[in-house]
Amino acid sequence: MKYLKYTLGIIVLLFIVFLLIGLLKPEVSYNAEITVEKPLAESWAVTQDEEKLAAWLPGFLSIEHLSGTRGTVGAVANVHFEADGKPMVIRETITNIVPNESIAMTYENDFMNMDYTMAMTAVEGKTKISSHSTARGNGMFAKSMMAFMGGGFKAQEETNLANLKKTIEENTKNYFPIEEEAIETDEAQQ
Repeated sequence: MKYLKYTLGIIVLLFIVFLLIGLLKPEVSYNAEITVEKPLAESWAVTQDEEKLAAWLPGFLSIEHLSGTRGTVGAVANVHFEADGKPMVIRETITNIVPNESIAMTYENDFMNMDYTMAMTAVEGKTKISSHSTARGNGMFAKSMMAFMGGGFKAQEETNLANLKKTIEENTKNYFPIEEEAIETDEAQQ
């Protein structure tokens, strides 16, 4: 009986420590960065192409636009994923967008809320893509879990960006046909 009391006391103490960690560190912030061997305009176009999302976001199934104009500030969508064989829906809201430069979004679900920014910079014909994320748990248990999951979130973002790099560098879709037609027309006239 004495050992049972000690064991129960240790379990209660560990649970209290777990909850306190959530009070002390209720959010996790992390950054990731890649350089892509493609020009900025094409890199931006690929990231904004809904048909390519499944190529670089593991588990992505579909995006369901709810309100606002697609690709503009205030646009809201439900993003459907499959995680560990279970469906998951994340509510995405675009909070800022500067074409060919950056996009900022908030993601919300029952477990957490996340502020996410992706920025792109042209560097000698290549594109540097960087992301910054801040995730906050919803509820005491989720806040405590965030303190232990931070490394996993960063690793997932690094995987996502590595997949994005591959998707951009393997892209064959022409996002700028009008510009090429104008160049061909100019060359033919000369």
